[in-house]
Amino acid sequence: VEHAPDGIRLAFLLTGDRSLAEDLVQEAFARLVGRLRHLRDPNAFGAYLRRTIVNLSTSHFRHRKVERAYLERVARAPQPRSNPNEELDETMHDALLRLPERQRAALVLRFYEDLSDVQTAEILRCSPGTVRSLVSRGMTTLRNELEGVAR
Repeated sequence: VEHAPDGIRLAFLLTGDRSLAEDLVQEAFARLVGRLRHLRDPNAFGAYLRRTIVNLSTSHFRHRKVERAYLERVARAPQPRSNPNEELDETMHDALLRLPERQRAALVLRFYEDLSDVQTAEILRCSPGTVRSLVSRGMTTLRNELEGVAR
């Protein structure tokens, strides 16, 4: 109950699809239930959940290539979304979804989940320097796209 809303928000920001986000979070909880007794620090559950959600999202996009099909559907027929994260406007969300998966994950974890470079690096299984590089490239791309929209 405590971690589900944050997990759904993270998954939604990574996928852009509310029902897929709920499915990923449900799967993450199911995978973690079997490991609860091995959890030494109960306060670490949130970090394990975030890592599991990011891994499931990555796996989903790798195996089914849903991102490309979803972006094509959205481009053909814009549909209103039920956005659980009200401060994220539609223009920013669309631009965020056009980023490469790892850049999007790094930006979401750093700025929307407010994690440090080190925490983000642990979840993405890369170095903090790689996180900074992903964030920098993602921000540059977002800036360029959003400047184009503003013109």
